[in-house]
Amino acid sequence: MLLHPTALPGPGASGTLGAAAHQWLELLGRQGIGAWQLLPLAPTDGTGSPYSSPSGSALNPALLDRERLLADGWIDPDPTTQASCADPATLAEALLRAWPRQAPERQQAFRRWRRRQRHWLRDHCRFVVLRRLHGGAPWWQWPPALARRQASALRRFDRVQAGALEAEALLQWQLQGQWQALQRTARLQGVQLIGDLPFYVAHDSADVWARPGLFSLGASGTLQQQSGVPPDYFSATGQLWGTPVYRWGLHLLTGFRWWLARLERQLALFDRLRLDHFRAMQAYWSVPGADTTAEHGRWRLSPGWLLLGLLWLRCLATGQLQGGGLRLIAEDLGVITPAVEALRDGFRLSGMKILQFAFDGDPANPYLPANIQGRRWVVYTGTHDNATSLGWWQDLDADARGRVEAVVGAPVTAPGWQLLELALRSPAELVIVPLQDLLELGDEARFNTPGTTGGHNWSWRLNQPIASLEGPLLGY
Repeated sequence: MLLHPTALPGPGASGTLGAAAHQWLELLGRQGIGAWQLLPLAPTDGTGSPYSSPSGSALNPALLDRERLLADGWIDPDPTTQASCADPATLAEALLRAWPRQAPERQQAFRRWRRRQRHWLRDHCRFVVLRRLHGGAPWWQWPPALARRQASALRRFDRVQAGALEAEALLQWQLQGQWQALQRTARLQGVQLIGDLPFYVAHDSADVWARPGLFSLGASGTLQQQSGVPPDYFSATGQLWGTPVYRWGLHLLTGFRWWLARLERQLALFDRLRLDHFRAMQAYWSVPGADTTAEHGRWRLSPGWLLLGLLWLRCLATGQLQGGGLRLIAEDLGVITPAVEALRDGFRLSGMKILQFAFDGDPANPYLPANIQGRRWVVYTGTHDNATSLGWWQDLDADARGRVEAVVGAPVTAPGWQLLELALRSPAELVIVPLQDLLELGDEARFNTPGTTGGHNWSWRLNQPIASLEGPLLGY
């Protein structure tokens, strides 16, 4: 099942990692559903997207369950925190106020965790506090000493803002604890947790500010080369994403330390991890930083074989392989070359098939169920970026509807359920369906429309209790 935690029901402005999330996992367990796929758990950007986050390793403070904090004595009952996590800074301050009264065992556990997460946590906390102090301005507009991370300026900042930095660290620790509680519930229910990792990180992020040499930036922090995809059938000018591409040579010189730490952090949070835009592991579209379209980019090779090989060796040494392969799912949609397929298959990664893409009339369409060969596939009815299956069906013309019904072998009366039946008849090792499809919701429940920033992207939320889903999940 595909459902992001922000879409769970509850009293606050967003779903959280609290009671409804545990109820959801228990429901999946009772229904015999073996996996829950989530979107990135990272903090979101200004549009609400978790795919362009100010941190590649932090968790989203909006997911923190205030009621659990109160029940466990981490914060005091206080009207100023009644808004739950709508203002993360307020909740962080509440954690800090109650911190001196916490038991020594709790304080020791926090210190141990903080040391283990040092590779990302300290700079994340600095970034959040600095951004707040500078009114949300991007890091390259901060005072030069801080933008360029002069050691004396950072030492002075750490000293003056010690309380605020500790509060942010406490916030992330509590998020980690609530997520680990969900991991325990998932294991008890026999449900795998599947995460999602964007290939690139945002320009205005703690990662880029902390290690600018690893990214294609100019001396002032501006983009030298940026990411995207070239023009195609869907877009005459391509897609321009505005995130810096990697300076792979410097990653190689450091033994891919940043990439490996990032991947290992995510693999500790999830049983399996979907790697978004997998094709960039083999080659990426690099566009001049000042360009406003992706038309004038060019393909450049990525060291995906070496990076994934090092990750495989680390996972082998720690017993973290799954059936001899990496616990990664390759998002290999679009025009994929033999070189990308060789990289995917060389590490025994499962690729993706989207059934909504299957019915264009081409008998060789790789998304048609009859053309799905072998088990190393994850078949989706649709993803967070697609219309719901009902919305998709309603937009099809008569010819396309006829093609769908010919494959289904019956009139289409419940598109989401009937696509799910097609997927389950395939040889794929895993089938994933968005909850909206099983509830037979239209495009009012669509989660995201790519290439748009307005409207209701990332905001759909289940408006009924988890218990009420018991019947709908059983079938139609």
